[in-house]
Amino acid sequence: MLTVSDREVVFKLHEELEADAALPVHLLLAVFKFDHLEWGIEKATELGAARITPILARRTEKHLALAASKRVERWRRIALESSKQSRRTDVPTIDDPQTLKAALQEVIAPTKLLLAETEQDNTIAAALNASTHQSIALAIGPEGGWTADEMQLFTDNAWHPVTLGPRILRAETATIAALAICSALL
Repeated sequence: MLTVSDREVVFKLHEELEADAALPVHLLLAVFKFDHLEWGIEKATELGAARITPILARRTEKHLALAASKRVERWRRIALESSKQSRRTDVPTIDDPQTLKAALQEVIAPTKLLLAETEQDNTIAAALNASTHQSIALAIGPEGGWTADEMQLFTDNAWHPVTLGPRILRAETATIAALAICSALL
């Protein structure tokens, strides 16, 4: 592309396109090893998550749970930089870390999907295709998965377990896979 004026000639080799605004996805992401979690936040931002809530799960390592509140500003910077890199028109909200019980009370999405390694039949794609809602919440657990008590909390709050398939994925890989499916189907 070429732009000419009295004072300058500007050559533009390619058009810079802005990506669409966020997907209507609220991601509850259990806190796990920070380098992996930060990579997951970066990729979740690139794939369009609107909001990310770090969860202090039962199986979150104690030293990570204690240090998580000190990392929030770093996570927000990662989301900002990832938004710029992926040409998003917005930046996802990165909440302060919170307990699962507290986080579940803040979820307003009508479709709530829990990625659960114990689920074998109900796929995330089938759940999204069956949903009439555009706004969804996804929960991705820590290393070792959610405890039985946490699974019960999800059930009590109308979350539906779904699977990404027969393999057990790392949390950051599950994040990417789930958001890619949401992006394709929403």
